[in-house]
Amino acid sequence: QVQLVESGGGLVQPGGSLRLSCTASGFSLDYNVIGWFRQAPGKEREGVSCINRSDGKTYYADSVKGRFTISRDNAKSTAYLQMNSLKPEDTAVYYCATARRHYCSTYGSEYDYWGQGTQVTVSS
Repeated sequence: QVQLVESGGGLVQPGGSLRLSCTASGFSLDYNVIGWFRQAPGKEREGVSCINRSDGKTYYADSVKGRFTISRDNAKSTAYLQMNSLKPEDTAVYYCATARRHYCSTYGSEYDYWGQGTQVTVSS
């Protein structure tokens, strides 16, 4: 079965770091772009970051530039989101998503598969 599973979320103090993982099963990420999205309670889903297929170019929302880094390891069918200097406003459920396309999109409708989400809470 096709499945994406996120992990690595948790509770962290402001200024702390977390590394999220997204692992695919039932298919390979080799041919796909990978995006990270987040959704806070009562707010719309927000595109956070994306990494292209093949060329590895990355894109970030203005709110996370300089703090978050997306990467991928196709051999492990896994994508990562390294989150540093976390702020309370980063609190959300984080989702990974993937699509069989070359280049990133900020629109969630362009993505074919979604993980179940992992909670990130930034609080002192």
